[in-house]
Amino acid sequence: MYPVYFLAFAIILGIFQIIVLKTPIITSFLLAFIVSNVGLQGLFAFIGHFFKSDEVARGIGWPAGNPFQKEIAFTNLSIGILGILCIWFRGDFWLATIIARSVFLWGAAYTHLEDLKGRRNINIFNAGPVLYFDILSPFVLIGLFIAKTIV
Repeated sequence: MYPVYFLAFAIILGIFQIIVLKTPIITSFLLAFIVSNVGLQGLFAFIGHFFKSDEVARGIGWPAGNPFQKEIAFTNLSIGILGILCIWFRGDFWLATIIARSVFLWGAAYTHLEDLKGRRNINIFNAGPVLYFDILSPFVLIGLFIAKTIV
C-alpha cells in the first residue's frame, strides 16, 4: 500500500506548489512526483531492504537472508538521492533521474511478473500494488516530462 501514500503526497505537494509557489501545473506535478515517488520512495525502499531485509523478502515471497537485499537497498538509495537532488538540479538531470528510475522499476516489474508466472507468487510485495506502480510510475514520469517539454 505504501506506493499509494507516496502518490497522495505527490498530489498534495503538486497542488501546494501551484497555489503557494505559483509554479506551472505540469512542472509542479512532475517535480512533486519525482521528489515523492522517486526520492522519498527510494529512501523508504532503502530503509526496508537494508534494515528489514528479511521481512521485505518474506513480503515479496523470496527467501530471507539473501545478500541481494542489501544490493537492492543501495540501488534504491542512489535513485532516491537523485530524486531528492531534483529539487535543486533541473533539465537534463530530471531526465537522467527519470530514465534511471524507469529502467529500475520496469526491471523490477519484469522480475516480479516472471516470479508470478513461474512460481505463482502472489505475495503482496510481488503481485500487489507495488507491481502496478512498478509498471505505471515510469509512464507517469515520462509522460509528465514530455508534456513539460512540449508546453
